[in-house]
Amino acid sequence: MKIEQLKKRLTKDRPMTTITLRMPVDVVEDLKRIAPMMGFTGYQALLKAYVGQGLRHDLDRLDNDAVTALVTSLKRHGVSEAVIAEALNESAHG
Repeated sequence: MKIEQLKKRLTKDRPMTTITLRMPVDVVEDLKRIAPMMGFTGYQALLKAYVGQGLRHDLDRLDNDAVTALVTSLKRHGVSEAVIAEALNESAHG
């Protein structure tokens, strides 16, 4: 992630929105159980941290100009979005 984007993400007064997210009860219970062990005040803060971490990882990977150029070329050659997404996921996770 570029430094300017990161600075914007660290400001405390960013606009927020409320969402509804359905999750399995056992997952929420696990989040509640480990949040204090991870230094979070509650499970929602831990969940936001997980989302933010994954998002930053994916943005860094997808913002890479070479990857973007390759994806554009593959689309132009008729490779489906699903195949491209699967390949990107495989390359990110070994």
